[in-house]
Amino acid sequence: MRKRLLSFVPAAVLALGLTVGATAVAQTGEREIRTGVIEQITEVQMPTNHHRGVGAVVGGLAGLGIGSLIGGGTGRDVAMVLGTLGGAVTGNEIQKRHDQPEAGQQIIVRVTSGVLVMVTQPYNPNLRPGQRVYIEGSGDGARVIPQ
Repeated sequence: MRKRLLSFVPAAVLALGLTVGATAVAQTGEREIRTGVIEQITEVQMPTNHHRGVGAVVGGLAGLGIGSLIGGGTGRDVAMVLGTLGGAVTGNEIQKRHDQPEAGQQIIVRVTSGVLVMVTQPYNPNLRPGQRVYIEGSGDGARVIPQ
């Protein structure tokens, strides 16, 4: 049973590494930049961008490691299983406490072509209606920044 549990550790670490690596790759490369004037700003609450389940995975791995240090034979196997479960539950609860919404802005910008573009982003106190701005990127990655 212990060998079976330990075989899951490298797979979990690899999955976590691929998730973090894919995020880093998606943020590189060319970005479109448009210019415009802010028409309206509305304050909103944005959900956090933490990856769900990471707390449970990290907690489970920590619990597995600690459980493997306890006892020997069948007792160690039981300690590893209990440590994994306890660590996963604890890690999930810790992550829930940090998953609070953050202050954001829904910004409507009239670009130079006359089209209105709406961007929702974290709060930026340096933005105000009537201000000339750049819209960097597109889709969920778009950000409004002062000129």
